[in-house]
Amino acid sequence: MSNPGTDLRPDWFEGIRINTPAVERRAATLPARRSLKKDHQAAWLLNAVRCIDLTTLAGDDTPDRVARLCAKARQPIAADLLEAVGVTGLTTGAVCVYPTMVAPAKRALGNSGIPVASVATGFPAGLMPLDLRLAEIRYAVDQGADEIDIVITRAHVLQGNWTALYDELRAMREACGAARMKAILATGDLKSLENVARASHVAMQAGSDWIKTSTGKEGVNATLPVSLVMVRTIRDFHARTGIKVGFKPAGGLRTAKDAISWQVLMAEELGRDWLAPDLFRIGASSLLGDIERQISHHVTGRYAAAHRQAIA
Repeated sequence: MSNPGTDLRPDWFEGIRINTPAVERRAATLPARRSLKKDHQAAWLLNAVRCIDLTTLAGDDTPDRVARLCAKARQPIAADLLEAVGVTGLTTGAVCVYPTMVAPAKRALGNSGIPVASVATGFPAGLMPLDLRLAEIRYAVDQGADEIDIVITRAHVLQGNWTALYDELRAMREACGAARMKAILATGDLKSLENVARASHVAMQAGSDWIKTSTGKEGVNATLPVSLVMVRTIRDFHARTGIKVGFKPAGGLRTAKDAISWQVLMAEELGRDWLAPDLFRIGASSLLGDIERQISHHVTGRYAAAHRQAIA
């Protein structure tokens, strides 16, 4: 179900103060909070696969590259490995591409049921006139995008102009139509955890279905402390409204260990409902290769060569 949003309520977030050392200490404990071995570890890794937005956002993307990525999304783990662990029908959560690659992705995915997500709004900087950013959303939706990953104007956050940020996001939400919206906060540009929390609240109030850490293009992308702050704002928003908003860390998640750490965060802070792809996505490409290596080791007792887990 989409997030209908609320009126802008600055009183929900203007008084936020964050103890950064305490957040960092809590985040540092997360990777050790669950001891996952053997079958349990494999199960958590396979769950991570179904939550991956398998992504290509390169300047040299072509329809053929996107088609190969979509083939990997349809069969993310080798069939013999899945058979060995008794799993069928596993796919990634979505494929994420630029707007001009949406139509090739839709063709390649066919009737697989895998959503196509498109970045838009002048990704990654977002420094385009608003009417052009909205036109890009509408173009991506017209091409068949099921989800839109938008970027915010960071200056609104840095200047504390919450009305401007809310109005921008509301317009983007309207342009998305039936497509679900992920709001990329570019947290590495926001300077403080208080700004991250406040921007998260505004994005949810404006109707974002997921809040997302990063474009993957900033100097600092997803980190556990930033993610902890964001998921706690999701928890607060849910407590106030009853609306469940999803979370998407992106950029910097490269290893199977990362995939488990972020899932532990979701389980510890939000509960098991947020371990499913309708509420949790991981923006990644190289991560899948490492997960497949770990599953191969679980099944066979040895690591497969990297070329056996090519992404595209």
